[in-house]
Amino acid sequence: MTFAYSNLNDRSPGWFFRLARRLLPGVGLVENEIKPYAEAWQERNLAALASADPLWVVLGDSLSQGVGASSVEHGWVPQTQRALDSRGVRYRIVNLSFSGARVSDVLSRQIPALAGLSAAPELITVLIGSNDIIRRDLRARLPGNFRALLSALPSGALVATVPRTRGVQAEVNRIVHEAEDGGAVVAVPLHFAAGARAPDHFHPDDTGYAAIADDFTAAILARQ
Repeated sequence: MTFAYSNLNDRSPGWFFRLARRLLPGVGLVENEIKPYAEAWQERNLAALASADPLWVVLGDSLSQGVGASSVEHGWVPQTQRALDSRGVRYRIVNLSFSGARVSDVLSRQIPALAGLSAAPELITVLIGSNDIIRRDLRARLPGNFRALLSALPSGALVATVPRTRGVQAEVNRIVHEAEDGGAVVAVPLHFAAGARAPDHFHPDDTGYAAIADDFTAAILARQ
């Protein structure tokens, strides 16, 4: 079976990450995971497309690739899949996320790929926005882009929010909760594990991803 979708970003790293790579040795270590993790998900996607289990489609950035974890298996997506499976809830996963993705990438690349799948998903999860915070111009457009994203998602998608009480991320949280109140999506408030960071001090480590997995597992089980 062929699946032309790539889990690699076609943009070069921006100035922030080029600078961080020079100043923080851990950034390069974590960056070395991007290509092999993307290739691993490409293989997993092919296997999932050949399966008949209910379909879960993952939209997002490097967090949903598991970058920063000790292996792909310790990212939040596989940890959630295992937790669900242990409770008799089985999903095959097509993961359309890629490192460096922004909200606009979910709109322009990931949702069209989702629409092109032969099977309709029973579960869609979205964790996106971290890369939009870094640049001022992207940050200014983030609320509007997020509204467009929520309008484009199929009804009932699970959309992560982050623990912020002010600033643009808090505004995005409000937008997600307004969409939830209207019945469009389901908000998944994340609770990040304190200090559970990869060597780049940006991505979660295995423990950090376990905390994200716990939140998504609870939200998915609640909708069964």
